[in-house]
Amino acid sequence: MPTLTVSTYTPRDVPLPPAPSATYFSELQWKTFYALADAVVPSIHTAATTKSSNDRVISNAEWNSAVSSLSTAISGPDAVNLATQYLQENVSSNPQFRAAVERLLGDYVNDEGRNGFGFIMSALNTRAGSLVMTGSTTPIQDQPIEFREKILRGWDTSRLAPLRAIYRGLTAIVKKCWVISSPTISPVLGFPSIPIHGEQVDGFQFEFLQFPSGDQPETIETDVVIVGSGCGGSVAAKNLAEAGYRVLVVEKSYSYPTNTFPMGANEGYTNMFENGGAVSSDDGSMAVLAGSTWGGGGTVNWSAALQTQGYVRQQWADTGLPFFTSLDFQKSLDRVCDRMGVNDDHVEHNYQNKVVIEGARKLGYAVKTVPQNTGHGEHYCGYCTLGCASGGKKGPTESFLVDAAQAGAKFIEGFRADKVLFTTVKGKKVASGVQGTWKSRDSYLGLAGIGAVERRLIIKAKKVVVSAGTLQSPLLLLRSGLKNPQIGRNLHLHPVLAASAVFDEDTHPWEGSALTTVVTEFEDLDGNGHGAKIETAAMLPSVVIPIFPWRDSLEYKMWAAKMRHSTSFIVLTKERDTGRVYPDPVDGRCRIDYTVSAFDRKHMVETLIGIAKIAYISGAKEFHTVYRDLPPFIRPETSDPEAPEGINNTALQSWIAELRAKSPLNPERGLFASAHQMGTCRMSKSPKLGVVDPDCQVWGTDGLYVVDASVFPSASGVNPMVTNMGIADWASRNLARAMGTVPGEGNVMARL
Repeated sequence: MPTLTVSTYTPRDVPLPPAPSATYFSELQWKTFYALADAVVPSIHTAATTKSSNDRVISNAEWNSAVSSLSTAISGPDAVNLATQYLQENVSSNPQFRAAVERLLGDYVNDEGRNGFGFIMSALNTRAGSLVMTGSTTPIQDQPIEFREKILRGWDTSRLAPLRAIYRGLTAIVKKCWVISSPTISPVLGFPSIPIHGEQVDGFQFEFLQFPSGDQPETIETDVVIVGSGCGGSVAAKNLAEAGYRVLVVEKSYSYPTNTFPMGANEGYTNMFENGGAVSSDDGSMAVLAGSTWGGGGTVNWSAALQTQGYVRQQWADTGLPFFTSLDFQKSLDRVCDRMGVNDDHVEHNYQNKVVIEGARKLGYAVKTVPQNTGHGEHYCGYCTLGCASGGKKGPTESFLVDAAQAGAKFIEGFRADKVLFTTVKGKKVASGVQGTWKSRDSYLGLAGIGAVERRLIIKAKKVVVSAGTLQSPLLLLRSGLKNPQIGRNLHLHPVLAASAVFDEDTHPWEGSALTTVVTEFEDLDGNGHGAKIETAAMLPSVVIPIFPWRDSLEYKMWAAKMRHSTSFIVLTKERDTGRVYPDPVDGRCRIDYTVSAFDRKHMVETLIGIAKIAYISGAKEFHTVYRDLPPFIRPETSDPEAPEGINNTALQSWIAELRAKSPLNPERGLFASAHQMGTCRMSKSPKLGVVDPDCQVWGTDGLYVVDASVFPSASGVNPMVTNMGIADWASRNLARAMGTVPGEGNVMARL
């Protein structure tokens, strides 16, 4: 482990955008909603201390056991007082919790979902509705908290699909907003708000074009406009700028300097993730986390830098894309890795990654270190989901965008591209630019400065490169009038199932690089390259705690406090079957139609069993999954981790048999997640099979390219950053060559 360096800096505050109006619910609807929220995370008391029907009353024995367990883990002279505050914390009386809920529902839930909540809240306040949903005509907010809990648990398994949906949606919102607003959970966990390893380093100071107010659109001319600043767009910007072309990169989100990192969870999700980190599939079974900030997903990912595996490259080549098995593609992969200083020589494994390595070794599983994009240096930081303060992670903002800026590229933040502009030449669509709306930082953040401006922009360009990501690139193509039925289809998500193991000792799981090991034992379970890998996840409370199931309020609070003794695991699936993205018919936001297929869920179960064995052989006392119908495995008190029987332990095998009996798992009974989105503008040998040709040019157009993970022919099977960048390197070099020069070999145009 690196030498401990206690952080002496405090990240600069980042304001939140203006809060939405909460008038989408009536006062009575809100009262009902918060009454249910208090049932999910209630204030817990004994009969002697209870003050209202919003308190959950437990016996003195239960109280003493809970306080003793918490205070022992917390330790210190104030442990009992802190444990008491944690148990008695009430969500509805916390203004920060209410603000988080109102923002999430107001900004990030679509009209359909919001109306569904409102309908249920109203129905609960009618005699007939209350009787049907609760068995009583008394409004639920007037019922004791124990009754509300019982009703919520009943909704979980109700025969009525809307009640099951409300259970899933409401508990998910409450858990997420509680963790990001709780004043006690971080002290209980011993979780510091900033990393204790490493120091804050000032990063490159990017400059962004500004525009005066005006009623008429502002027109800009350039050679190449790139829509999106993430892993694909940044590489393209570097190469085209270094080839001497006027390059303009536009990004719908905003840039934040390293001295604002890591952000708090509330600010981080709101400012750096698509839809505030609240994207989910239509059926609610899949949570999707996608970066939306300067540098895109490369700003908030976990440093894993794996190259595309040979069998995947061969599969892609076999679809009529021989480039993927060419030496040129390997050179592109190596070039982007060299720029980011990808290495495994300086990797220091934290507690949870050591568990994976040692557990896999004891079981004979194939395991290896995951290379990191850390500039050939150490990077012992698990907070990068909320921004890297040290600059040690060499994502786009520390590498390719810097190179692009130094080569003369220009940048605009806060620009939403409405559509690609075309002219028609000999019956063919020729891209001629993009148009959209720019919002200044002050306009977005609601600051009191003089620069609060919203302005229409028309950007004229010889070439248009769309790098808006797998969720947004197809929507931009559709808004631009393109009709290829493949646009938005073939969505791959690398579906994830999460698990957590609890140990006796403090694990400090947020310390150290999040993902430095991978078990490949289960990656080919069908003989055709479909299966799953075992990896670890960033162990920030806001990432881990909300995704695990709520079954009981006291149990949930006690489990959340165990995170300080926990490690995480994820089943990362190279899935066979796909979904699609499409625009919401009301507001145009991205909708996701995706349910993990039974075929892929079976692979996830077998890999999850492998994780359980790793946890058990490593001495874990408990093993939890995100599947609600599967109780956690609790190691018997008499079970010796060093017993000769190892994973043949009867209790473990019985639990495994119970899990296998539930295969392929009911997607409604768990929560799947995705941090990797691919394929919605896939590359193909013909327009009948995909959206872009082997040069990443959109079929049926001239001068319009898509360069991001949406062009993947299928799931990459590994964290997609390097594959994305490799394709972008190759495609943008080809584009520069077609325009008349090669990156680094001449300046052919005047600068902006």
